[in-house]
Amino acid sequence: MKKIVIVTGASAGMGKEFAVQISADSDADEIWLIARRADRLHLLYEELDDLKNEGIAAGVKRPAPRIVEMDIGGREGAARFDSLLESEKKAEESSGGFTIGMLVNNAGFGTYGPFEETAVDRELDMVDVNCTALTGTCGYALPYMQKGAVIINTASLASFLPLGNFAVYGATKAYVLSFTIALAAEVKHRGIKVCALCPGPVSTEFADVASNGVRKDVKHGLPADKVVEHCLKCVKKGRHTAIMASGWKFQAAASRFVGRYTGAWFTYEYCKRPHKTES
Repeated sequence: MKKIVIVTGASAGMGKEFAVQISADSDADEIWLIARRADRLHLLYEELDDLKNEGIAAGVKRPAPRIVEMDIGGREGAARFDSLLESEKKAEESSGGFTIGMLVNNAGFGTYGPFEETAVDRELDMVDVNCTALTGTCGYALPYMQKGAVIINTASLASFLPLGNFAVYGATKAYVLSFTIALAAEVKHRGIKVCALCPGPVSTEFADVASNGVRKDVKHGLPADKVVEHCLKCVKKGRHTAIMASGWKFQAAASRFVGRYTGAWFTYEYCKRPHKTES
């Protein structure tokens, strides 16, 4: 039976790091790289293919990369993901089928600025990707998972408290965290591990996208490779959340003692985020 790993949002940032680090330490037959940007995926494919060939030369099995150029946003995107799995099921029927050894739901984005100054369509797109797509991929992947399988959902430090100037993003990640912990409890009897990655600022393209180009780099961002490495270690230990930095852990713990409205008001007044006002 063929064993695969699936990484969404694999074209850059933490998604790319997940793909690279999992490929270097996995006995899966294939790793599927799902994202919209084909050019980035092809570059990653070449890197992982080289890694696979190095493994062959050293007598070590590493997964073969497979590019899946796909928009997984919303119900339509989730349905495309389901169709992909169904097609693979039919293709592998004669050889014993396939199983999903790991699913990393890393696709997602945010927007900076007060809610009334951001485009409503953009906020709805964010809900479609951060919540709907993630829920759908988990639901459609679970029937193909066996004991020992892993699901990693990228949440955020923003999931612990409502945030002004980050309202919808924080709400979507609060959903991801809540859903992930509940799912972990529900599938424990199947031997499936589920973990929510809850990073603070990470050095990726996040700020550039969230600010509409006003801020190019994430302020005080930590290295993506270190965050992903820590997450994978947490998964092996059976933890349900992964929060790397001590400062992030403190903020997550302290959020329990801050009123939800107080947190939202304070961050709205004193944590301004650069953004380009939508017309």
